[in-house]
Amino acid sequence: MFNKRLRKKIAATLIAVMALSSFAGCGSTKDKSDNEENNGITQEYVSRDINVAALKGPTAIGMVKLMKDSEDGLTANNYSFQIEASADAFTANLIKGDIQIAAMPCNAASTLYNKSSGKITVLGINTLGVLYVVETGDSVKSVSDLKGKTIYSTGKGTTPEYTLRYLLKSNGIDPDKDVNIEFKSEATEVATIMAQSKDEVIAMLPQPFVTTVLTSNKNARIALDVTAEWEKAAKDGSSVVTGVIVVNTEYYNSNKEAVDKFLEEYKSSVDYVNANVDDSSELVEKYGITKAAIAKQAIPKCNITLIPGDEAKTKISKYLQVLYDENPASVGGKMPADDFYK
Repeated sequence: MFNKRLRKKIAATLIAVMALSSFAGCGSTKDKSDNEENNGITQEYVSRDINVAALKGPTAIGMVKLMKDSEDGLTANNYSFQIEASADAFTANLIKGDIQIAAMPCNAASTLYNKSSGKITVLGINTLGVLYVVETGDSVKSVSDLKGKTIYSTGKGTTPEYTLRYLLKSNGIDPDKDVNIEFKSEATEVATIMAQSKDEVIAMLPQPFVTTVLTSNKNARIALDVTAEWEKAAKDGSSVVTGVIVVNTEYYNSNKEAVDKFLEEYKSSVDYVNANVDDSSELVEKYGITKAAIAKQAIPKCNITLIPGDEAKTKISKYLQVLYDENPASVGGKMPADDFYK
């Protein structure tokens, strides 16, 4: 009798323990689900306000579709754009963090990085080379054909000069002895010389000035693509890098997700611009970068892109090394450290 009652009591206790375990298991699943929601796993992305700066010209052209989409409220972030003629107009605010992202010349980014002790970081390349050798004649078929010629150019003491010198030297031409480089302060001066001279004129100019020359002078033609000639001469994977996308380093460290969203939307904009030249040209004029007629001819030759990661680091570092070898001041006195790159 006693054993029978004891067996019933033990059985009842076991049933109760199992029931409690079952409830505890349910509770733990709910708690886990609640914690996942609280940890943001199911939370939607919260839009950020981001100020973006760029230069008039090729470094800004790739973002015109992004500008339009932002204006129409179609972007993940709320973007405000500042388009300037010179990077000096926004570099101070970029360092302070009032401007979070900017498109600027590659060597200027290196200089600003060194000057600010690493307060900006490169996200990627947004413009490869935009320099071309143009002539009012038909004598230049290769870089070697430049030997003995007079070459007009702009940018004395800056990247165009160093690029031209590297290209000449890479093809066995001494830039100080074998050619005569005539520097002018403005590309319009070179265009005027080409238009007025009855003799053959050879010049190295950037886009969109190349297109301006071609549309105003029927005797002018593109003789050489400087970027293509550079890559042909180089054996190290380097290229001409005109523009880069940079971010305020402190902002990036605190808002990586927002910056990644920008890069996604910027890439879509670049792809759109390259695939829809006519419509993009209208946007280029709308946002005050250059006239649509010029943009329409220039966009296919502007090498607008978005190259992130290791490929960008390789191309940028090797390009900056060429500039540094010509003049250390052109990259800010020293080569940037690894934290220059994202």
